[in-house]
Amino acid sequence: MNDQEFLNQEQNRGESFELQPHLVGDLLEVRPLRPEDWESLFAVASDSLIWEQHPAPDRYKEGVFKEFFREALESGGTLVVIDRKIQKIIGSSRYFGFEPTKREIEIGWTFLARSLWGGKYNGELKRLMLDHAFRFVESVVFLIGPTNVRSQKAVEKIGGILIERREKTNPDGTTIERVVYQIKKPTNTALT
Repeated sequence: MNDQEFLNQEQNRGESFELQPHLVGDLLEVRPLRPEDWESLFAVASDSLIWEQHPAPDRYKEGVFKEFFREALESGGTLVVIDRKIQKIIGSSRYFGFEPTKREIEIGWTFLARSLWGGKYNGELKRLMLDHAFRFVESVVFLIGPTNVRSQKAVEKIGGILIERREKTNPDGTTIERVVYQIKKPTNTALT
C-alpha cells in the first residue's frame, strides 16, 4: 500500500459514509465540489456531445447546467475530477442515496471531458470511488438512462451487472425510466 492509499484509507474510517472524500490515484485527484469550481466545470460540460445520449441532452447550456451545478452543491455528495498531470478539472461524479440499512449507495451524474473517453480515466475514477464506497456498503448501483448506451457500456466495462429497470414519476407528472446496474463488494477469497 502506498502512502496515498494509506491516507485514503485512514481518512475514510468512521461510523457514517463520507460522501465527499478526497481521493488520489495515479491519474486523478477527486475532491469535494466547491462553488468556485463553476467556471472550470462548465467549460467541460459545455460540450454538447457529452450529453447527446443523456436524459437531459441540453445540459450543455449554461442555464441548464447552472441548475445542475446548484443541485450538485446542495447534494453534499458531488466530487470534481482533476487530471493530476495538468492540474485541471476534467469532470465530476456523485455519491447519492446512502442506504445504511440496505448497505447500498449510488454513484452517478458522472461526466468526463470527451478527450478522455474510452481510456483509463473513467476506470480509475470508478475504482477510487468504489474502493471508498466498499468501506461502508456491500453494493453500489448506477442508474442510467435507457438510451445512454455509452454509459451502460462504461459501467459494464468496470463490472456492472444489469439488475432491473426503474420508473420514477416526477411531481410534474413526467415519468423517468432508468436501467439499474450493480457492483457488489468483492469478497476476499484468500486464505489467511
